[in-house]
Formats: sequence, C-alpha cells, structure tokens
Amino acid sequence: MKIRAILSVLGEDRVGIVAAVSAALASCGVNIEDIRQTILSGVFSMTMLVTVDEDACPFDRVQAKLAEVANDLGLQITLQREDVFRFMHRI
Repeated sequence: MKIRAILSVLGEDRVGIVAAVSAALASCGVNIEDIRQTILSGVFSMTMLVTVDEDACPFDRVQAKLAEVANDLGLQITLQREDVFRFMHRI
C-alpha cells in the first residue's frame, strides 16, 4: 500500500541536510513527489510531499530513519500521513 505523506524539516542551516534526508528516504524506497526549501537568516526550512510504499518499508521505519537524521544533525523532522495532515488543518 502506498501512502502520501508530508515531511517537514526545520533547523539551523548546514551542509548536508538535503543529502541526509534524501538518503534516508531513498534507503526506504520513499519517492519525493515535490520539494520546497528556503533559508531565512540561517534557519533552514524544507517541506516535501512524499510517497511511502509500506510494502517496501513500513511508515514507522521511515519515521525512525528520519529521527536518526534529526538526532545526528540537530533538526526537527516531522513525517505525517497526508490525510492526517489535511484533517488536522481543516477549519
């Protein structure tokens, strides 16, 4: 089963953030559908729309890999299922 998800990354800008996050996603077979990023006065912000193939890698394993990246680089990384994200932001 494939699940669309929203990935957000926030932290102090440094070399290798995109590479580390992308490598973690690739190791789980996660496809990046869209990506936006910006740096505001040294603060790195990135949002991705991704597709997780749970037959290849369960959602919680992807979250665990991203938690390792967050811990290693001192970032806040959040991965939410798209339907949960949209439901939470419905007014």
